[in-house]
Amino acid sequence: MSDNPEENVMTFWEHLEELRARLVRMILAFVVGGGVAWYYKEHLLIWLTLPFVRAWNAGPHDGGAALHFPAPASLFICYVRLAAIGGAIFALPIVLYQIWAFIAPGLYSREKRFAVPFVVSSCGLFALGGYFGWRVAFPVAFRYLLHFGGHLSPGLDVKPTVMVSDYIDFVTHMLIAFGVAFELPVLAFFLAVAGLVTHKHLIKFFRYFVVVAFIISAVLTPPDPMSQLLLAIPLCGLYGISILVAWVFSRKPPEAAA
Repeated sequence: MSDNPEENVMTFWEHLEELRARLVRMILAFVVGGGVAWYYKEHLLIWLTLPFVRAWNAGPHDGGAALHFPAPASLFICYVRLAAIGGAIFALPIVLYQIWAFIAPGLYSREKRFAVPFVVSSCGLFALGGYFGWRVAFPVAFRYLLHFGGHLSPGLDVKPTVMVSDYIDFVTHMLIAFGVAFELPVLAFFLAVAGLVTHKHLIKFFRYFVVVAFIISAVLTPPDPMSQLLLAIPLCGLYGISILVAWVFSRKPPEAAA
């Protein structure tokens, strides 16, 4: 096959067939990942609740940490949702590779060789963002939010009753938010390879990105300053890495390439 993408032209129906085949692979990966997540559903729930349990035990709360469900089928539904989210995360490397393989025929050989680094870096950064949220941001957020409960007066106690469905919604939303936020260098790579931005553009925009980072943090994290700082500061650091990525992979102007 020629290296020139313009010579690797496919018909409309060939594109549809290629897309169908790759979508089938993505769905199979999701189903397999969901099955694995369902098998380990209790282990996943225990892992997700560790920050909550530690924050509960560190505070002046009566009894041990507990999650509640209001109806007999509620916990089952929560496990199904947890397995679906786990399946999507487990299938992420295959999904990213299939997306890259679908667009690869339209790329030059210089761009095709980034397939494996793209998949590895995307999955690694997503996992790093999720782990950072679970290990650093969640404990701080839970300690802050749970401390509002307790003995307000001799005759009044405010006790948190956390539903398992609400907890899974909150934690998975936060994990995905941190994971997506940590994909910033990958986005910079694509924009740089496409010639849309350079490191000079990113350097000029840095002062505005600091404001954008705090706005994103305020939207994605609980409404306390510490949690917002725990996302905004890494975002600014990742922006610095994105500047370096853009400097390395920016397309050279035609006169420079000549």
